[in-house]
Parts: sequence; structure tokens; C-alpha cells
Amino acid sequence: MASQPAAKDQNQDHVALDLLKSAHSSDTANTIFNERVKLRPLLLRPTSPDPNRDARSKRQYERHQKAKAQRKSKKPKPLSAKQKRALCIYDIPQSQQKYAIYEPLHRMWCEYMREILGLSDGRRTYVDALSAGPLLVSADYHGALVEVTRSRCVSRVGLKGIVVKDTKFTFEIVTRKDELKVMPKEHTVFRFEVPFEDEQQRIEAGAEVAGVQGEDVKGRRPLVFEIHGSQFESRAPDRANKKFRLHLDPDL
Repeated sequence: MASQPAAKDQNQDHVALDLLKSAHSSDTANTIFNERVKLRPLLLRPTSPDPNRDARSKRQYERHQKAKAQRKSKKPKPLSAKQKRALCIYDIPQSQQKYAIYEPLHRMWCEYMREILGLSDGRRTYVDALSAGPLLVSADYHGALVEVTRSRCVSRVGLKGIVVKDTKFTFEIVTRKDELKVMPKEHTVFRFEVPFEDEQQRIEAGAEVAGVQGEDVKGRRPLVFEIHGSQFESRAPDRANKKFRLHLDPDL
């Protein structure tokens, strides 16, 4: 009996009860205090060690985490875009800006285009826009011998060279004068040719027929294509994995 008045006096001195009485009646304040404050369980995080892990396992785990952190700190971080530009990683050095260096690349590219267009076996002698259009859009143009036929910048018209770098917005070409030119794709039309057969094979075939007939034989004229650079404003790997659909272009 003597402990009840002491508990009552303890509740009367509690700060939470005083705050509740300022907003509610005395009975309501006592009820809320007993149910929401006094009898509410206090959740504490256990501080005792994990019984499932002994001291030896704990030391092994700590050594493993420490070694993992050291390996991660020693791993070199990749260069940022700013650092790559400062180091000129993707720039072609002056000694490599020679047209003769990229002529074998152009011959390989011609063979690559004949293969994707179905001209390598010699059965197909023509292409149309419906069949060749998606193939040309998704093709890789590193090694193509392109010529600027139309451009908003008149000084670029007539420039011709082998594509050595196909970026998202530009074609970097090396001309016959061993000059590196950066050609923007936007508002520019490029022309390139795809021969039906390799130049050396055409010469050999012409020599054989000429020896039989006693006259010179001219090979078939190459296929000529024109592409609008605005439609190729994407990286070569992205174009290879992208599906294109026919749509009207206001610039055409």
C-alpha cells in the first residue's frame, strides 16, 4: 500500500505527463502516459558478442576485410575524360597521319562492305534502298574513302580522304596530302564507292580475258553511295546494335 503513493508521486513529476496535461484532461493524460510512455518497451541493440563466432573466426574475418581494403586501395583508378583529353590518348600522332598507312585499311573495308552487301560471291550485281539501307546505316566506316559532296561550309566541299576515326559527331579523315581533317557530320553529305571486286583481282581478270580476246577488258563500275551525316550522329558500336526504322527526314 505504501508503494502506490510513491509511484503516483513519481508519475506526477514526469515531464511527459505535464506536457500531456497541457493538451488533455487529467484522466486522458494519465491513460496516454501509462499506455504510450510508461509501458512502452525500450528496444536496445545487443552489445554482447555473437555466440556463433568465436575469437579465431573474428580475427580471420578482420584480416580478410583489411586485406580486401588494401587491394582495393592499390587498384588503379580509371582515367577521367578530362585526363584522357590532357594526355591526348585518342589523338593520332603526326607521324601516323600518312595516307599510305591507311590504304591497306581501305582495301579491307571494301572487302567488308562487299561481304555485308552480298557482293563477295559475285551473284548479286545490284542493291536497292530497302535492302542496303539498314546495312549501310549500321556499318562501320573506319577505312572508308569518303568525299564531301554537300555541306553548309563551302570550304569543306570536295575534301576526300580515308576515315581513321568515326566519332559521334565527326569523321576524321586523312587526305592524300597527308593532312588530318575533322569533318562534322551535321548538315554534311558524304559520298563513297564500293567496287565489285578488288583492284588486283580486276586487273588479273582483265589480263586473262584480254589474252584470249586480244583486247582490253574494263571491269564493272563501282557502286556509289551518298549518306547524310546527320543520320549517322552516333558511335560506330552503338549503330551496330541499334535497330533503325524508316522515317521522313525534314532535311532531305
